[in-house]
Amino acid sequence: MQDIKALLDQEVCSRNSHCELSYDKPDPLLVASRQKDEYAILLCGLFGYGNAKLIVKFLDSLDFSLLDAKEEQIKKALSNHYYRFQNSNDVIAIFTALRRLKQVASLEDIFMIGYEKKHNVLEGIDSVIDAINKKYDYTSQGYTFLVSSPFKRDKQGNIKYIGNSPYKRWNMFLRWMVRKDELDLGLWSRIDKKDLILPLDTHTFKVSQKLGLLNRKTYDLKSAIEITEKLKTFDKNDPVKYDFALYRIGQEKLF
Repeated sequence: MQDIKALLDQEVCSRNSHCELSYDKPDPLLVASRQKDEYAILLCGLFGYGNAKLIVKFLDSLDFSLLDAKEEQIKKALSNHYYRFQNSNDVIAIFTALRRLKQVASLEDIFMIGYEKKHNVLEGIDSVIDAINKKYDYTSQGYTFLVSSPFKRDKQGNIKYIGNSPYKRWNMFLRWMVRKDELDLGLWSRIDKKDLILPLDTHTFKVSQKLGLLNRKTYDLKSAIEITEKLKTFDKNDPVKYDFALYRIGQEKLF
């Protein structure tokens, strides 16, 4: 494992840099890093699935100032916007929901409602998902995929690790907001980066298996937790600093 740690530490030194974000090496953080508004950054995270070039192209087409506009303006401006599983009504709905939420509270405050109980970022994510769903009464398959469903829980009310997806886009958003370096934004100050969970996608999933960071074969929340725990043996205070390096290794097929 020391060899793997040395490899990943070297990758972190070269990858966790603003130089890694360009239109030649597209990533939703390329657009998110230009935003100062946590709600706009969340939108970049939620739409951060699929082909990286297409993600960036779609995000570049969005007018994030609509989060402060009247709802009639949102409907008019986004009437022809769509992305993969989300039609124009879904895009309008998420802008409307976040606009309404933005008027009453900060995302970090909402997140803290769940997080501060046990320093559990999953509870924080669930708090934000619940707040979004309560703020705008709208449902569709595309919208539910975009926002994510509340976590499945056991009879004691604890979030299940098996049976839940990795919630990659939400954990990616948290990485952006909590970590602070040349790569990540560090706009939130009340969450400890040691509590973050790896934003597990297909690239990091496969690379983690090949590197021996993961023994499980199921792509789920438990696998994301298991890899994160393994990475804590490399850096207990900042395990998710390895995320972008693992992602690029997989994307570039270096392993």
